Amino acid sequence: MEFKLMPGGAIAGEVRVPGDKSISHRCIMLGALAEGTTRVSGFLEGADALATVAAFREMGVQIEGPDNGKVIIHGVGMWGLKAPRAALDLGNSGTSIRLLSGLLAGQLFDTELTGDTSLRGRPMGRVIDPLSLMGADIQGQEGGRPPLKIAGGRPLRGIHYDLPMASAQVKSCVLLAGLYSEGRTSITEPAATRDHTERMLRGFGYEVISDNGVISLAGGGGLLATNIDVPADISSAAFFLVAASIAPGSDLLLTHVGINPTRTGVLNILRLMGADITIRNEREVGGEPVADIRVRYAPLKGIEIPEEQVPLAIDEFPILFIAAACAEGRTVLRGAKELRVKESDRIAAMAEGLDTIGVVNEVLDDGIVIEGGTLGGGVIHTHHDHRIAMSFAIAALRAEREISILDCDHVATSFPGFDALARGLGLQISTLAD
Repeated sequence: MEFKLMPGGAIAGEVRVPGDKSISHRCIMLGALAEGTTRVSGFLEGADALATVAAFREMGVQIEGPDNGKVIIHGVGMWGLKAPRAALDLGNSGTSIRLLSGLLAGQLFDTELTGDTSLRGRPMGRVIDPLSLMGADIQGQEGGRPPLKIAGGRPLRGIHYDLPMASAQVKSCVLLAGLYSEGRTSITEPAATRDHTERMLRGFGYEVISDNGVISLAGGGGLLATNIDVPADISSAAFFLVAASIAPGSDLLLTHVGINPTRTGVLNILRLMGADITIRNEREVGGEPVADIRVRYAPLKGIEIPEEQVPLAIDEFPILFIAAACAEGRTVLRGAKELRVKESDRIAAMAEGLDTIGVVNEVLDDGIVIEGGTLGGGVIHTHHDHRIAMSFAIAALRAEREISILDCDHVATSFPGFDALARGLGLQISTLAD
């Protein structure tokens, strides 16, 4: 699938973007392990979250839906999962494979986790190492890449683990293994990362203690079913936060957006750049803070992005690079090595696209320098990365020529219906089948 975009336009209206991907994954996982029936609304019906649904169905969990964002999970309890008949194929979902590695390390049966070509190229040593310290038997291919083979029936023990890098996926993997471990599992993180796992465990009645950057829980407890209304995903909202910020005449209201403080780096960075963003109607839904966000066009200026904001915006940098390209002056990002091992090497892939549309940039080992200026047009290669595709679609609002974006099929992993929604808000986007 290919996106074709005519230059120009403005963004206006009111919209609720699809549900949060991180929370959608976790409500399936914890709902499956809970006692009782968990009802979910606002579930993201994207390919990644659906891969998690399929995996738990393979392990004997009855899941109804999703149907217009509604899912009913009939929990089987902590020890009720059954051995799958074949390897669990997790598609393109890094969250699924890393979190499931921890959850399955404590089961009594063997499992194998695999995925598409992109996922099989992503490093899993970062979860294999701590799980091995806990007593798990988990084997990857060369360089720790999937498929991963996890041997069941290995008794796990709680450990204290100092995260070598700020990663919510690794933290969550260790915590989920900790549910099945003897004693206490604790983690120190070098910088705050998204805390959806901790919040949701508490929502299912499991005690998790967070104290000065140390997160801990005791093994051997149980989960009780609950109801969850998934907030709109701030990572999906980010595309339209930037769109309305860069396109003159724009005025947009994004409703029911999750504003978890471990995810609001994109808001903080855009405000430092001069964006006109107003938070309204703050409330809490199922343990997660939610609000409506109004954003209006404002001229942006280049900044040095504060390193403490990097883990709070790690998935939003592709679209923030487009904001930087439209800003006056220079934007500098450092401390973002994690971007090298996402669905693509996002620093290299974005730099290649910025070169294509004539934006001056310099790639650093752990970041990038972007000189704001005029955006041209051209043909963008996404490297099968959904966020690269959507970011350059938004760039068309300020481009001088047409932009064509190849290989956009993966957009459905996180934002099904992106093109139709963007068109309705004012983007001049058409979709071409291969």
